[in-house]
Formats: sequence, structure tokens, C-alpha cells
Amino acid sequence: MVLVLCILMSAYFIRGITGFGSGLISVPLLALSQPLHFAIPLVLALDFTASVVLGSTNNKKANWGEIKMLLPAGMIGACIGAFALLSLPTQPILVALGAFTMVVGFRNIFGLQAVGQLSRSWAIPAGLAGGGAGALFGVGSPPYIIYLTRRLQDKGEVRATFSWLIAIDGGFRLGLFMVAGLLLEPKLQIAYALGLLPMALGLYMGNKVHLDITSEGMLRVVGALLVLSGAMLFLKVAT
Repeated sequence: MVLVLCILMSAYFIRGITGFGSGLISVPLLALSQPLHFAIPLVLALDFTASVVLGSTNNKKANWGEIKMLLPAGMIGACIGAFALLSLPTQPILVALGAFTMVVGFRNIFGLQAVGQLSRSWAIPAGLAGGGAGALFGVGSPPYIIYLTRRLQDKGEVRATFSWLIAIDGGFRLGLFMVAGLLLEPKLQIAYALGLLPMALGLYMGNKVHLDITSEGMLRVVGALLVLSGAMLFLKVAT
């Protein structure tokens, strides 16, 4: 449990700086010592709480037009992802999670960020991918962030929009997990209660660092952590 709490604090420290990435950091590391049926619902519940807090502090900056475009596809994707989490064997999911994490990490390290504004029609595949990956892997932020950063220019608007999107989408996924019985495990409920403090501390310290580091530099640090996390998942599967 101490290891779980340290991982959560580190993950939310990263989210406090960048505005996203808590699931990308925490789920692969938690999966090294915990089953996915524990790690993913735990991070989802904490992400939902963090998103409500962050969204409420920047409510006026949220772009609700983009949220309304992404949510329907995100909910459909979440249903597909939740079904896959319950029905697919664990090992292929770990391999897919490791590969997905490393790809995102290398994109951050080498600065492979696309440019130009996307059409709103891309909200459908972005929502399906984000909702599905969020339910299956606990890491649905990359498709959403890629779409929003290609649609919105202001960083504060992106952050507020993403926070409310994850709060609403995460609430829907929490409902699915509740119906599936994934949130009823006493160990998970205890971990959630204990994880609120390191989550809050991580967000607070991350927000302090946010003003002292460039976005490009932080993305590269996050990228290196993601590549390491993905490699450790591959090692776990191999052994």
C-alpha cells in the first residue's frame, strides 16, 4: 500500500504540472504489483475527484461546445472498453498497455506534436479512442488531449475543458465499473480513501512547479517516465 501511495503522489505531481498524465504514469506502474481490476478503477476514481476539483477552479474557461462533441463517442467507447476489461485475458492487455505507453512517451521525448487545427468531425474517433482506452487501460487522456490541443489555442482553456471532460466521462465509467462490481472490493475502497491525501499533495506541488518549467521540457520528462513504465510492463509479461 505504501508503494501504491508513492506512485499516486508522483502521478498527480505530474498532472499538477502538465494538466494530464496521471493515468499514463500510475496505471503502468501499479500494474507491476497490482491486478488491472484494482489499478484501473482506483486511478479512475481518483482522476474523477481531481478533475472535479481542477475543473471547478477554472469553470469559466471550459469550452462546453467541445465537451458536448466528445462525450457521446466517449461513452460508447467506455462501454466497449469496460466489456473488454472484463472479458479479455490480462497478458494481452498488459502488452497493449506497454506498447501504447511507450509510443506516447517517445512522441513526447522527440517532440512529435502535430500542428494545425482539426475538424470537429475528429471528435468522434477521439471520443471512441479516449473512452475505450480510459475504460480498458485507465489512460484515456492522450486521444482527448491531442484533439483539444489541435482545436483550442489557450492552454488554460484546454486544461479546464479537459478537466470537465474527464470528470463527466469518468463519472460515466465509474457507473459502469460499479455495475460490474469493480468498485466493491474493500481493498480498493481503502486505497481510494488513503490515496486522496497523496493525490492532493501531488497536485499542489505540481501546480507550484508549473510556473518554473517549460511545457516542452516537462513533456520530455513525462515521456521518459512513460517509456520506462512501458518497458517495465514488457519485463513483467516476459517474466
